[in-house]
Amino acid sequence: MDLLWFIGFPAAGIVLGWTIRWLYARFQLSASEQKAERIKQDAVKEAEAQKKGILLEAKDQLIRERNQQERENRERRSELQRQERRLLFKEETLDKRVAELAAREQDAEKREAALVNEEERYRKELERISGLTAEEAKALIIQNLENDARRDAAGLLKKLEQEAQLTAEKKARDILVTSIQRIAAETTGDITVTSVSLPSDEMKGRIIGREGRNIRTLETLTGVDIIIDDTPEAVVISCFDPVRKEIAKLALERLITDGRIHPARIEEVVQKVTREVQQRVYDEGEKALFDLGIHNMPPDGIRALGRLYYRTSYGQNVLNHSREVAIIAGTLAAEIGANRELAKRAALLHDIGKGAETDSDQNHAEVGMEMARKIGESPAVINAVGAHHNDIEATTLEAVIVQIADAISAARPGARRDTVDNYVKRIENLEKLAESFQGVDKAYAIQAGRELRVLVNNEKISDQNVKFLAQKIAKQIESDLRYPGRIKITMIRETRIVEYAR
Repeated sequence: MDLLWFIGFPAAGIVLGWTIRWLYARFQLSASEQKAERIKQDAVKEAEAQKKGILLEAKDQLIRERNQQERENRERRSELQRQERRLLFKEETLDKRVAELAAREQDAEKREAALVNEEERYRKELERISGLTAEEAKALIIQNLENDARRDAAGLLKKLEQEAQLTAEKKARDILVTSIQRIAAETTGDITVTSVSLPSDEMKGRIIGREGRNIRTLETLTGVDIIIDDTPEAVVISCFDPVRKEIAKLALERLITDGRIHPARIEEVVQKVTREVQQRVYDEGEKALFDLGIHNMPPDGIRALGRLYYRTSYGQNVLNHSREVAIIAGTLAAEIGANRELAKRAALLHDIGKGAETDSDQNHAEVGMEMARKIGESPAVINAVGAHHNDIEATTLEAVIVQIADAISAARPGARRDTVDNYVKRIENLEKLAESFQGVDKAYAIQAGRELRVLVNNEKISDQNVKFLAQKIAKQIESDLRYPGRIKITMIRETRIVEYAR
C-alpha cells in the first residue's frame, strides 16, 4: 500500500502538472490570437481613418481651389462691368460735349454775324457824325493813347525807381516770392473709402452676431459705422476720423483672422489695437520731426503731427505732403534769404488741423491755428498756418513761402489722384445746384470749389430773403454733394440803374 502510494502520488502529480501546463499553454495561445486579432482590427481602423483623412483633405483642397477660382471669376466680371460703365459714361459725356460744342459754334456764328452788322452800322454813323473816316479816327485814337501811355509809364518808372532805392532788398524778395507764387497752381482730387476683405460671406453673420450684438459692440468701441451689404466677401468702414477708422480696420482684421468674435474678445482686441495705433501715431510724428531736424515740439504737437499719417487728402498722404512742403519751404527760404527754420516749422504744421479730434465747423486752417497756439508756437508760425489758403492775410515772408510750397507739393505730377473730368464735373455740379434755386441768376465756383459766389435777381429776392436763400443752398450742398473741407457761399445782390446824358 505504501508502495502504491509512493508510486501513484508522483504519477498523479506529473499528470496534474502536465494538465496545468497544457491549459496554461492553451490560454497563452488564445490570448496571443486575441491580441493578434486586435492588432489586425486596429490596423484596419487606422488605415480606414488615414483613408478618410486623405479623402477629406483632397475634398478641402478641391473646395479651396474651386472657391479661389470663383472669386477670381467674380473679380474679373466686376472689373469688366466697371470698365464697361466707365466707357459708357465717357461715351455719353463725349456725345454731350460734341452737342454742346456744336450748339456753341452755331451761337458764336450768329453772334459774330450780328456783331459784324452792328459794327458796320456804328462805323457809318460815327463817320457821319465826326466827319472823319475810320482810318483817320483810328490813327487819332492810337496817337492819343500812345502819348498817355508814355506819360504814365514815365511817371510810374520814376516812382518805382525811388521806391527801389529805399527798399531794394525787401522789394527784390517780394518780387521773387510773388513770381513763384503766380507759377504755383493747385489741384484737387477724390476721396477713397476703407474696406475689409472677408474669407467668405459666412463671416458677415459672425461679425453681426446674435441680434447684432457683435457689430454694435465694435461700432460703439471704435466710433465708426460698419456697412455690411450685398458686396461679396467685403465690409465697408465709414468714419470721418482717420485714426478711429484705422483702429476699427485693424481690430476687425484681427478678429477675422482669430475667428473668436464675441463682445468680450472685441473689447480686448480694440483696446490692444488702440494702444498700438496711438504709439504708431507718436512714432510717426517723432520720425517726421527727426527727418527735418525740427526740435522743441511738445508731446501734444508730436501726436497731432502723427495723426496726419492716417489722413489722406485727394489721395495724398497728409503727413508725407507736410514733410514735402517743409523741405520745399526750407529750400525757397534759403534761396531768398528768409528764415529757413521758421519756414520749415510752419510748413510742417500748416495742415495740422486736418488731424484734429474736433467736430468744429471751422476749416482746417483755422483749427490748425488754434492747435498751433495751444502747443506754444510763435505768432509767425500761427499766421503761416492760418494763411496758407488765404483765410487770413499773410503778415510775414515765411507765410507766403508756405503758401507757395503747399501749392507746389499739391500740383506736383503724381502727388494727387484726380482727372480734369472729375474736377470739372464737381465744379459744374456745385454751380448747377445753386442755379436750381428760384431767384438765382448765375453761380460761379472759384478757389478750386472752396468758394461759391451766387448772383441773385434783385427783383425776385429782397435783402431780407438773401440770407435765407444762402442757408438753403448750404443745406442742399451738404446733403447732395461730397467735398473736402468747407465751402464759402457769397451772395451778391445789386441794383444797376443806367441813364444817358445827351
